[in-house]
Amino acid sequence: MLENVFWACGFVLVCILLYRFGLPALKRFDAQNVARIKQQEMDKADPNAHIRHALSAAEEQVESVTEVTVGGSVQYLFETQIFPTRDEAEEARANRIGAIARRFYAELPQALAGRETREPLSARERASQRWRRRN
Repeated sequence: MLENVFWACGFVLVCILLYRFGLPALKRFDAQNVARIKQQEMDKADPNAHIRHALSAAEEQVESVTEVTVGGSVQYLFETQIFPTRDEAEEARANRIGAIARRFYAELPQALAGRETREPLSARERASQRWRRRN
């Protein structure tokens, strides 16, 4: 009899924890998905969206500026270089991000040219084409 009470209390406790911690996490996840979908729809009409995406991808590849305290002074570290002010370090970081994005656009024609000189179709692609012709 007492065992059933413990199981019921455990079930109620799990429900409370899910309501308290699980539901807000799911709401945040849903809000992020809604924002991402909305941004994708806006990007379809924006002719400069590809530049923004290239810069955001480049920004993910570059480390952030680190604040280092030496003695009583504060210095900023970016890619093994020490800068006296955060503005100088952030400028160096922005230059690095721009260089990566420019390199992406410089390599893009070669990547697109490689698509045209593609090997013969794979067995799966040939079977897919035969299936489409039949239907």
